[in-house]
Amino acid sequence: MKELLDEGKSIYIQIQEMIETDILRGVLREDERIPSTNELAKLYIINPATAAKGVNLLVDSGILFKKRGIGMFVAPGAAEKIRTQRKKAFMEEKISELLNEAKSLGISKEELIDMIRNGGTKQ
Repeated sequence: MKELLDEGKSIYIQIQEMIETDILRGVLREDERIPSTNELAKLYIINPATAAKGVNLLVDSGILFKKRGIGMFVAPGAAEKIRTQRKKAFMEEKISELLNEAKSLGISKEELIDMIRNGGTKQ
């Protein structure tokens, strides 16, 4: 989980995304305890309140749940929920941008599909 923090994005969002990524990669599994906010704060040398803000976003979205007095745990179905959210964001951000750029360059749908099939290389 020890990734470098990027100054271009809010730290609490990065904490949220790193936990999500660890869930998707299977580093954190369903019903498994995640590092505490104090552990995250120590690991990244950040304020515990900042770490808590990122964790609380995941609780609010149903990705994590709290066991009173024990800590935060990965909720059942969390990986699928994250995958669904990220697919939607990918479609809204990346694909829409790709389609708009292709249109402005006069690239037809067929050409674009061929480009994707060929991994972006011309054959």
